[in-house]
Amino acid sequence: MKIINTKDTNFKEEFENILGRAKVDIKKVSGIVNGIIDDIVENGNKAVKEHVAKFDNWTPASDADLFIDVEDMEKAYNNIDAKLKVSLHLAYDRIKKYHEKQLPKSWMDYESNGTILGQKVTAVDRAGLYIPGGKAAYPSSLLMNAIPAIVAGVEEIIVCTPTPDDEPNELLLAACHLCGIKTVMKVGGASAVAAMAYGTETLKKVDVITGPGNIFVATAKKLVFGEVNIDMIAGPSEIGILADGTAKPKYLAIDLLSQAEHDEMASSIMITTCEEIAKFTSDEVDNYLKVLSRNEIAKKSIDERGCIIIATSMDEAIELMNEIAPEHLEVMTKSPFELLPQIKHAGAIFLGENTPEPIGDYIAGPNHTLPTGGTAKFYSPLNVEDFMKKSSIISFSQNAINEIGEACALLADTEGLTAHAESVRVRIEK
Repeated sequence: MKIINTKDTNFKEEFENILGRAKVDIKKVSGIVNGIIDDIVENGNKAVKEHVAKFDNWTPASDADLFIDVEDMEKAYNNIDAKLKVSLHLAYDRIKKYHEKQLPKSWMDYESNGTILGQKVTAVDRAGLYIPGGKAAYPSSLLMNAIPAIVAGVEEIIVCTPTPDDEPNELLLAACHLCGIKTVMKVGGASAVAAMAYGTETLKKVDVITGPGNIFVATAKKLVFGEVNIDMIAGPSEIGILADGTAKPKYLAIDLLSQAEHDEMASSIMITTCEEIAKFTSDEVDNYLKVLSRNEIAKKSIDERGCIIIATSMDEAIELMNEIAPEHLEVMTKSPFELLPQIKHAGAIFLGENTPEPIGDYIAGPNHTLPTGGTAKFYSPLNVEDFMKKSSIISFSQNAINEIGEACALLADTEGLTAHAESVRVRIEK
């Protein structure tokens, strides 16, 4: 695994390459994605069926073939291994409990002159969840996207997921049943995003689309934003690790690989203050690569997008990591909580040697749909509020408009909006 030092003469150039890890040329696929979206808008289910036949290697015979029966979801749930079912329920309960703490409240504020101001929080009517299903199926992503919507009070949740060869993942179906999902459409990529954003003959238009995906999904979400809301534009998975001389190289190595095995574009970056830890961790990465089931994918990710940085101090290490703003950040130091105030930018922060990133992927409770590619500087993890919106509440009494109405009218006068000004003045008692 590549090791660089902040003292190296070319470190600045190397670090700029790390910061540009998630840069993808959306323009290259925008034309293709626009064509897919236009086709769905114009031709609805006919286009969806053609896209499924083209990309997923099976041909739906009818519109009904595009959807998974509720009975099949229930059957999948009933047939899963008993221990796996217990694990699924444990994850569901922990994720739900965590997200219930995020629920925003409506509120009212009363002023002495009779003014009432407030905020009303309501769920969107329909949410569309995109769940990947290409190289691997992710039932955990279904839980992470559906449960915040359930907690928010969304009435109708729609799932789109690709099913290559028309073979849905049974655990994904079981998770859908557990979450009470009634509508699952067997379509992926930009086609799925377009179908949810604009609707088809058999699929209602949604209000918000959430969930991860490849460059085509990310581009489609960017293009339909405004027609619907979206959670974020996420790229390949990534992990950052801060480590001092007390960290265990075996832990560090396998945690770096836990993201590298996702796909070749994933990035794994460790910053340490200990040169010896850097070398030992690199050696352990090589050892683990020999036995991983997805070793070819992980090796390409590590070779092309993995890096260990040796910093002169933990302050320097944290400063660099804040610039990287990783999706997942593990803090593997002697006193991780002491460093927490200095950490500004990360999608999720894992503190201590017994808190590996995968515990957050599946069962800890916080959401694993996280900002990538440095966007943790301004994006947050998927949460309950992504499925809700706020309305302002305003009510003025006669006393209130008498008291501050003229100030409002004067501001309207200065903007040349005489009807605005008069709308207030006609209500002021002379």
